Amino acid sequence: MNTQTSIPDPLSMRLRAETNTTHERLDRSIMGAKPFDNIENYGRFLRVQHGLHHHVSPLYRSADLAAYFPGLNARGRLNDVAQDMVDLGMPMPEITAAPATETVDLPEAMGWLYVVEGSNLGAAFLLKYARKMSLSETHGARHLAEPPEGRATYWRAVKSTLDAIDLSFHDQARAIKGAEAAFATTRNLVMAHL
Repeated sequence: MNTQTSIPDPLSMRLRAETNTTHERLDRSIMGAKPFDNIENYGRFLRVQHGLHHHVSPLYRSADLAAYFPGLNARGRLNDVAQDMVDLGMPMPEITAAPATETVDLPEAMGWLYVVEGSNLGAAFLLKYARKMSLSETHGARHLAEPPEGRATYWRAVKSTLDAIDLSFHDQARAIKGAEAAFATTRNLVMAHL
């Protein structure tokens, strides 16, 4: 009798496969709002970014995640988004809700991290649009800046780390739940601000 045990897909592949349609829909709705047509639209986009980075800010202070992702505490972009808003003379949004990731478990946190760090890849295109409005990594578009080691290199390292973490099938499902929650939270912010 020949029995073969299939090797489960790496976590990053599962996250991509499970959230791909949601991700594409979200991208279309953001770009459909034309956030780079003018500064007013871009300001609304910054409100979305501020809300998202508020919700993920606990991830960047997590000792559990930092054990897997060294230097994670320096990767948070909430302060950059806030400075971008200051650059444009925008008031800081009043935040009344606790961050959505404040109480997530480690597998769910990994799903959230996959989404927010993955957004840095697409930020390359967004930065090009921002530059057409005379914004840059030092004025108004800091949160879109490229990581020091480069976007692709950093993203490969994030995926590699996610894939190297030994999660049970159940915990991988929790990571997918976290990624879905991250996309749903972003979608709600887009609906509220764009």
